[in-house]
Amino acid sequence: MSVRYGVMGAGRQGTAAAYELAANGQASRVTLFDLDEEAARSAAARVDRLIGRTISAWQKLDVQDQEAVETALNQIDAAISAVPYFYNLELTRAAIKTKTHLTDLGGNEEVVAAQFDLNEDACRAGITIVPDCGMGPGATGSLAAYGVSLMDEAQDVYIWDGGLPQNPEPPWNYQLTFHVNGLTNEYFGEATFLRHGRFVTVPTFSEYELVEFPPFGQLEAFVGSGGTSTALKAYAGKLRTYENKILRYPGHREQFRAFKLLGLFELEPVSVGRHQIIPRDFFHALLEPKIKAREDFRDVCLIRVIVRGLKNGESQEYWADLVDRYDERTGFTSMERLTGWHAALMLEFAARGRAKMGVHGLETAVDPADFITEMKRRGFAITERLSPKPASAEP
Repeated sequence: MSVRYGVMGAGRQGTAAAYELAANGQASRVTLFDLDEEAARSAAARVDRLIGRTISAWQKLDVQDQEAVETALNQIDAAISAVPYFYNLELTRAAIKTKTHLTDLGGNEEVVAAQFDLNEDACRAGITIVPDCGMGPGATGSLAAYGVSLMDEAQDVYIWDGGLPQNPEPPWNYQLTFHVNGLTNEYFGEATFLRHGRFVTVPTFSEYELVEFPPFGQLEAFVGSGGTSTALKAYAGKLRTYENKILRYPGHREQFRAFKLLGLFELEPVSVGRHQIIPRDFFHALLEPKIKAREDFRDVCLIRVIVRGLKNGESQEYWADLVDRYDERTGFTSMERLTGWHAALMLEFAARGRAKMGVHGLETAVDPADFITEMKRRGFAITERLSPKPASAEP
């Protein structure tokens, strides 16, 4: 079986996704679409160079032009949206109209909810739509779903994850490997968790703790928004607890919490002299040049998942640590790999008929054991254990 794939957006994660599709997706062709012709051309050339054969194509595309998008999707069987989240709903409608499988990198829970409303249309079209793939949510949710599947009765899920520089440099000790708006979105507003079987909202930057994560020592963890995503729909009424926290080097939380308290994440314009300025735009203009990853950047992504429940009538705990570093062979950062490859792998399952038809969250779209097996085959190092839960265990 050969598949014609397309990737909307030829940036960091889109290029990484295209490579995974070309390398492992039984692709006959992978087309990179972007409004920037040079970006699309360069990304296609890089994929071909890494694969060692010509498999990629490129095409200029404005994803705001619905007719052009439908024309593009009619050329392919399955596509990834690696463009900003606010285009994903219209891309979903176009995918349904053209009967094209689609995964995306998400980024906004309201958009994802609107995509789920199109489930019946996607089923009638005979396609799979999986929103909000990536690292977290994404790989975090897939690993958690695997842990849940190991229990006869899963009860509690706790997740910690973060993308960090291997060699942190003060004063930030952080470098950005994705769009700066994604970082601000994580830190703005509130998170929604399952606790005691009910939905609760928790402020970002709250519930601070220190987490020991060998070999990186103590990392700080705190609440960020968006990490639970489609898991809440999947596990409502089934789990007692589902929550996650962001991992950073110590000191990061207080820096960025101060920016939030100052109002720099807000979207309502403020008057500065005779000008109206959106605080978040101003913040991004100042911050991004200081923390944007350099060409020689080496990162590491960390995920810890703990799932507790009952198995064979006994309390059990599944513990998994995923540690992934910059790939020296391909030049992809770990964030690019975990984000782009997760969306690509989910799309491969859909294209091969191994995913449910309709709009599904990553937790339920595919068999979690099969998905984690494929992640391991791609070199993601996961340390796991399933053991009796200590009587005094706390997350």
